[in-house]
Amino acid sequence: MNTKEYLMNIFKIFPIFLFMLLILASCNYQGNKHTEPVDREKIEASLIEANKKSVMIEDGHIEDYIQRKDWKMQKTGTGLRYKIYDVGDGDKAVEGKVVALEYSVQLINGDLIYSSDNNGLKEFLIGKGGVGAGLEEGILLLREGDSAKFILPSHLGFGLTGDGDKIPPKSTLIYNVKLLTIKR
Repeated sequence: MNTKEYLMNIFKIFPIFLFMLLILASCNYQGNKHTEPVDREKIEASLIEANKKSVMIEDGHIEDYIQRKDWKMQKTGTGLRYKIYDVGDGDKAVEGKVVALEYSVQLINGDLIYSSDNNGLKEFLIGKGGVGAGLEEGILLLREGDSAKFILPSHLGFGLTGDGDKIPPKSTLIYNVKLLTIKR
């Protein structure tokens, strides 16, 4: 074999050799290693701070809304706002009882999203979930026959995900409810 043929054969196999070299190099490539360990406490602290800011912003929107409506509402430690505007004379709602409600739910922008007129009465067992934590907390403030308005910050409603239907993620909800019955 002469020199010219020898070089031609090398040039024919060179791309294959180069390809295999790249494959071997990529198998051993470990990327841009992060030499510092992840500081989970730092990440957790920044997430907590971001959540606090988000809650404060939403709280400000709720306070502005209440002020524009000129509503006099009370606030619980969780952030639930409520006003009982018709007082009934029945038993007080307690955990373990089934309640039936007339209700309407709207977004803070005024859009009506659910109501007992369209969806029927809402019945649920207090303390067993199935409704947002804020609605359950509000119902525990009522007696049979009471009518009330609740404003639920998103963390007491359907949170970061919404309900997958009409309630968008991170939605503040306004409930108007009448506690019709408490089943013993």
